Amino acid sequence: MEFNLDTAKLLIFIGGLCVFFAAESLFSARAWASGRLRRLGFHLGLAVLNTFTIRILAFVPFLLWSVKVEEEGWGLSRWLGLHGWVEIAASLVVLDFFDYIWHRANHRVRFLWRFHKGHHADTEMDVTTSLRFHPGELLLSFVAKASWILIWGPSVVAWFLFEVLVSLCAQFHHSNLDFPDGVERWLSKIIVTPRFHAAHHAVDQHFGNANFSTILSAWDHLCRSYARPADGGATTRPPGSLGLPEGRDTASSLRAWVEEPFRRRNLNLADRPPA
Repeated sequence: MEFNLDTAKLLIFIGGLCVFFAAESLFSARAWASGRLRRLGFHLGLAVLNTFTIRILAFVPFLLWSVKVEEEGWGLSRWLGLHGWVEIAASLVVLDFFDYIWHRANHRVRFLWRFHKGHHADTEMDVTTSLRFHPGELLLSFVAKASWILIWGPSVVAWFLFEVLVSLCAQFHHSNLDFPDGVERWLSKIIVTPRFHAAHHAVDQHFGNANFSTILSAWDHLCRSYARPADGGATTRPPGSLGLPEGRDTASSLRAWVEEPFRRRNLNLADRPPA
């Protein structure tokens, strides 16, 4: 079953990447400032590196930990006696909230920001940006996720659905798409839309230090971290409006990008205090 779920996640991930890549090719919201194939090649190379890193260092220990938690019956969901669709629905909401806390911590904790800032160094934004994560950040996220499993104790099915939704939602809200203002207003009240998340990547740090949600947009409203993007995407459409205020994307190779968090000359950027 684990193999089947793992294979299913991979197929859904590839399918989502293809669908959103095609959609943004036909209905792009922002003009393309650089070659798309170059961006795709760089981010796919990073995705392959991350896949091997996770497989070698984190996958087996994480799987064994998940089995251990389930065998011991640990977690609030088990203690509350949740099961079936009630447990799955509750798990998706709770885990999404944990993900919101983790994402916000990556912008507030200086050590975590050192790795996460590589994601925000991208001066453009499309579906391939959803692949742009430092392997160090992903390894740290597995430690965080191990604590989520211990605290909540989701079922295997709930965890599978959560990871699939996170993957698809990340691809969706990083894609170079947009909706008419009327649709955007009501849709962004429920889920994170491309305009909602593009504001999070804006050079203007009024937006860049807000809008941390991944699936449900409610967490930013409830935790007072919401900044409403301008109608029509005016916040993020002008050239040069996406990415970090300083330390723009200068990676000349995959190796240089991976080494970036460990370079002493970038300590001032890595230690940038939160707004």
